[in-house]
Amino acid sequence: MKVVVGMSGGVDSSVAALLLKQQGYQVTGLFMKNWEDDDDDEYCSTRQDLVDVASVCDVIGIDLEVVNFSKEYKDRVFADFLREYEAGRTPNPDILCNSEIKFKAFLDHAMQLGADKIATGHYAQVREWHNDGVTRHQLMKAEDGTKDQSYFLYRLNQAQLSKTLFPLGHLYKREVRQIAEQAGLHVFDKKDSTGICFIGERPFREFLMRYLPTKPGEIRTLDGDKVIGEHQGLMYHTIGQRKGLHIGGIKGNDVAGEHDAWYAAVKDVKKNVLYVVQGHDHPALLKERLQAIDLNWISGDAPRTHWVYTAKPRYRTPDAPCEIEAIDAERCEIAFAAPQWALTPGQSVVVYESRVCLGGGIIA
Repeated sequence: MKVVVGMSGGVDSSVAALLLKQQGYQVTGLFMKNWEDDDDDEYCSTRQDLVDVASVCDVIGIDLEVVNFSKEYKDRVFADFLREYEAGRTPNPDILCNSEIKFKAFLDHAMQLGADKIATGHYAQVREWHNDGVTRHQLMKAEDGTKDQSYFLYRLNQAQLSKTLFPLGHLYKREVRQIAEQAGLHVFDKKDSTGICFIGERPFREFLMRYLPTKPGEIRTLDGDKVIGEHQGLMYHTIGQRKGLHIGGIKGNDVAGEHDAWYAAVKDVKKNVLYVVQGHDHPALLKERLQAIDLNWISGDAPRTHWVYTAKPRYRTPDAPCEIEAIDAERCEIAFAAPQWALTPGQSVVVYESRVCLGGGIIA
């Protein structure tokens, strides 16, 4: 069976390719270039990553192909990223990159190369489920709960999952690094990449200013509606943000809480006003319910209502018990058993039944 592995130059995708080769697959590595606006070496590691991929493929003994998806990325991912920020929301471009580039443009390209399957270094699992003669594919959480990436894959569909392998799904990160070291792969201790792929380590606000002009407005207190500062644009702030508000040391309305930190709580796009509150656990930052739009259910069928699930309203939060109170083709309403902190429009909420990722949508 011929498998094309998406390789980034990191330890995860390198070990994914190695394991598949050891398991007897006919493996080809594919390096995707998704960004070229300003890919200088200061912030963008593309050149070094390609060198690392070439070295790994040489050690493993597999062919390497390089493909440029920069145009597709700009049209399908980056344009949406800018639109969302301009509208005052906080998008997650890595999720869109997975559904539009890695499991669409890359998948299509691999099929044209004659591949039977594609594979990536994501920490997730695919399980075949047979019912009444119909085969469905379920997206499962990874064995390593601290590295599970099913949250970023919730927009995949049956056709995509049926063609995808996740060789690392049953492994822990420490095991992956050990496998790489034992195989003589020099990337065994390479630092994991963090942050949004096309921004890299560069300052986020500085990057966004190149594409979206500043739009100064008032910072007001939600309690008392006092002007206490100025922001340079709502797109530079997200719900729950504490740093970067530049209003430290301003006293609040009550003596008891006058030294509490300020947090961004509400963005009024029409008035261009950022409302802030004092204290991490201010009621304005805690919500028991949300509405989600732009839904994707992996099985093709919506989950039932009034059933106990768990959901992640952001990647780093623990799974929270919830139920879906209402659902149709356009939107769903999710009620949590306990208030959730800083629910953020534009972010994704992903629903699980035990270890099975059902899908989710964008928080409205």
